[in-house]
Amino acid sequence: MPRYRLTLEYDGTGFVGWQHQGDGRSVQEALERAVERFCGEQIRVHGAGRTDSGVHALAQCCHLDLARQAAPDVLRDALNAHLRPAPVTVLDVVEAAPTFDARRDATARVYLYRILNRRAPPALARKRAWHLPRPLDAAAMAEAARLLEGTHDFTTFRAAKCQAASPVRTLQSLAVSRRGEEIAIRAWARSFLHHQVRAMVGTLVEVGEGRRTPADVGALLAACERSLCGPTAPAWGLYLEAVMYPPPRG
Repeated sequence: MPRYRLTLEYDGTGFVGWQHQGDGRSVQEALERAVERFCGEQIRVHGAGRTDSGVHALAQCCHLDLARQAAPDVLRDALNAHLRPAPVTVLDVVEAAPTFDARRDATARVYLYRILNRRAPPALARKRAWHLPRPLDAAAMAEAARLLEGTHDFTTFRAAKCQAASPVRTLQSLAVSRRGEEIAIRAWARSFLHHQVRAMVGTLVEVGEGRRTPADVGALLAACERSLCGPTAPAWGLYLEAVMYPPPRG
């Protein structure tokens, strides 16, 4: 039974998230239905990460098994045809090892958060970035972000309903950069707590507005108290940008 690794992009608007929820359309369900239309098989697609409702993906990864062989290009094009008009695109398909697991084998996940920082409201970036009209100090936000890098107890930035066994995570990088009217925040880690990235972004925005100092963020982290955190940033500014895997063995 061949196994395939897929790379997808999707607009999370209108989806309940990646995973089946039972109360709305999920990306996982849309892809599984496309597979069934292509070859008649009812299969389960396994994703590298569970993006929430409204969160987008530039390169979500998943794997699936088929009963019969299909050329990767044929599978990619067929699934894209059957996914229409859903805002989901299969970018790439490769045949994977039988033991490959999109979630467990991932060594890192990279999330991008987009902030449109200008007075005028967005037209093209609506539901694609968080619009904040007041000027933000991106340099102060970057200074605060560096205090969150490393291995810490991230209880302060953890959703109340997070089901992770431990609040300890290693944040390899949290970078803030500005390009014109847009501020980009990139978070890189093997795994994240539920709402962790959006909670960190909300707190960094308070630093950018001058309502907190970078040192305050370090104190918030050490306090391990969710009630002290800033607001959770809107889902529509968040993108799963990349999923990293070990290089293939020689």
